[in-house]
Amino acid sequence: MNSVALITGGSRGIGLGIATELAKNGIDLAILGRRASEKVTKVMDELKQNGADILYIQGNIASEKDRQNLLRTVKNHFGKLNFLINNAGIAPRVRNDILQATEENFDEVMDVNLKGPYFLTQQVAKWMIEQKQKMGKYEACIINISSVSATVASTNRGEYCISKAGMHMMTQLFAVRLGEYDIPVYEIRPGIILTDMTVKVREKYDKLIREGVTIQNRWGMPEDVGKVALALVKGNFGYSTGQVISVDGGMTLQKL
Repeated sequence: MNSVALITGGSRGIGLGIATELAKNGIDLAILGRRASEKVTKVMDELKQNGADILYIQGNIASEKDRQNLLRTVKNHFGKLNFLINNAGIAPRVRNDILQATEENFDEVMDVNLKGPYFLTQQVAKWMIEQKQKMGKYEACIINISSVSATVASTNRGEYCISKAGMHMMTQLFAVRLGEYDIPVYEIRPGIILTDMTVKVREKYDKLIREGVTIQNRWGMPEDVGKVALALVKGNFGYSTGQVISVDGGMTLQKL
């Protein structure tokens, strides 16, 4: 039987890049997305062409009710879960300077980017422990998709930066807690990746890349992140729990 991965926000952008790489390598997928199922039919059909079983569940990661429905649906359909990829995330609706930031924007970003993944991981971790104890051979891991914004300050989107810094600590916490069960937890930290989120500011980032903000002189692509996620779920870094893997073209390297 194929392994099963749950990817939040897996119908577009980085999440879809991860879903595509996993599906091509024989991993069945449960994908959580906010769009109605009829809006993602084409994308899901393309994933299915790789031969994987693809299950799409509409829901909001920030909703406890939707998280419960998500796991119930995955259990009923697959009966197991090997990998959780916490990818769903949003930027603030309005990019305000931190001196003008609003609580409404802050709460929305934190609910989607940190609170939702935190409590989804809590429930998935419990299920993974149960599976580990019941099955003689069971491989599992959890991958959190954060951002260079976990350490690179952007004062016009402080909510986003704080949410990703929180995800870094969340990675460490769950890595420590699940260590006794040999369930590794990782963090992938993307840089400037070409997605529908960043295309709105493409001109700005094109200029920054030309000026050398990254060492590798190009945009990152969703498949760049997907290939790293694939290596992690395949167990290639099984003795590296809690580690951060940057996919940023050298953006965060200190240089003279």
